[in-house]
Amino acid sequence: MTETTRVVGMDKQATLAWLRRISGDISTATLRRLEESLPWYSEMPPGRRSAVGLVAQAGITSFIEWYEDPTSTPTIAADIFAAAPRELLRSVSLQQTLQLVRVTVDVTEEKVAGRGDHLREAILLYSREVAFTAADVYARAAESRGLWDARLEALVVDTILTGETDDELPSRIAALGWHGHGEVAVLVGTTPSTFDVDQVRRKARKLGVDVLIGVQGSRLVLVVGRAEEPPSDHPETLPGHPFVDIARELEPFFGSGHLVLGPTVPALVDASRSARAALAGFAVAASWRGAPRPVEADDLLPERALAGDGIAKQTLVDRIFRPLEGHSTDLVTTLWSYLDNGRSLEATARELFVHPNTVRYRLKRVSDVIGWDATGPREALILQTALILGSISSSEHARRRQSARRVRS
Repeated sequence: MTETTRVVGMDKQATLAWLRRISGDISTATLRRLEESLPWYSEMPPGRRSAVGLVAQAGITSFIEWYEDPTSTPTIAADIFAAAPRELLRSVSLQQTLQLVRVTVDVTEEKVAGRGDHLREAILLYSREVAFTAADVYARAAESRGLWDARLEALVVDTILTGETDDELPSRIAALGWHGHGEVAVLVGTTPSTFDVDQVRRKARKLGVDVLIGVQGSRLVLVVGRAEEPPSDHPETLPGHPFVDIARELEPFFGSGHLVLGPTVPALVDASRSARAALAGFAVAASWRGAPRPVEADDLLPERALAGDGIAKQTLVDRIFRPLEGHSTDLVTTLWSYLDNGRSLEATARELFVHPNTVRYRLKRVSDVIGWDATGPREALILQTALILGSISSSEHARRRQSARRVRS
C-alpha cells in the first residue's frame, strides 16, 4: 500500500466518523426543511408525517453506509423505502418522493460543504441511485395495481354477463373507481387483433361515459355508463347522447363482425339484463343480412325468439301483442290481415270490407300504440313474430284456464 493510498484511506475514515457524528443534526435539519418547504408534508397527520420523516432519516443513514462501501448500492437504496412502504405508496406520490430526496440532498450538501469535492460527488451519485430506486418502487406498485384492477374488472364484467350478482358487486365496482351515474348499456362485439384499453378509456371520457372492459377471447364486452352527474335542478334528466350514438363512436375499437348494443337499464347493478339481451343478439346477429353496425338487441327480437330466447319472446308479447289487444281487437285483426296479404292496402281492405283509408288509419294507430311501423319490411317481421307468439301465449293461457275449471268441477 502506497503512502498516498494510506492517506486517502485515513481521510475517508475520518470523514465517515465525522458524518456519523453529525448524522443526527442532518436529520433534524432535514425535517425542519421539509416542514418549511413542502406544504404537503406539513399538512399530513402526525403519524403519517413521522413515517415519511423516517424515510428521510433512513436515507441519510443509508448514504453513510454506502459511502463506506459503494458496492452495496442496490441493497441499501432499496432498504430506504422499507421504512414506510405503505405510507409512501398510498399517501405520497412519486413526485413528492423525489421532492423529499431533493430536500434531503440539499440539506446534506449544505452540512458537508467544505469537506471536499469527492464527498459532494458521492452525495450526488447516491441521490441518483435513490431516485431511480424510488421510480422502480412506484413502477412495481403501479404494475401490481394494474394487474389487480384488470383481474377485478374481468371478474365484475363476468359477474354482469352471467347475472350471478351478489352483495359484493357494489364494493368491487367502487374499488375500480367507477364514476357512472344512472343509465347503463352493454355493448358486445369481437376483439380486434390489436386492442388498446387506454385508447378506449380516453375516448369514453371524451364522450362523458365510463366503461368496464372485458376481453373474453374473441369476444369484447364494454359496460357503458354515464359518468356525469344529472343536473341538481332536474335530477331525472340524464345528460349526454343516446347510447346508440355512443356505441357508434366506440365502434372503431371493435374487430370486424357484428356489434350489438343491449337495452338501457337504470343502473350498473341492473346491467345483467342489458348483457343478456346483447349476448343473445350477438349470437343471432348473422341471421339478419342487413343488420347495421352497431345494432340494438331489441331490433333482433325475431331472431332471438326463433333461437329460443325466452326474454325476447316475452318482450315481443308484452310490448306489441298485449298493448294492441288491450287497445282494440280491430287493430290486431287489421294488422294480421295486412301482414298476411303481403302488406297490400287494397287486399286488406277487401278482406275486411273497409275502405283502404280505414286500413291506413288503423295502421297509423298501430304505430302510435306500439312504436313500430308495419309498412316497413323489417318492422313487419317483428310485428308478425309478435302476433304469432301472442296467439300462442293466448292459446296456452286459455288451455290452462280450461284445465283449471275441470279440476275445480
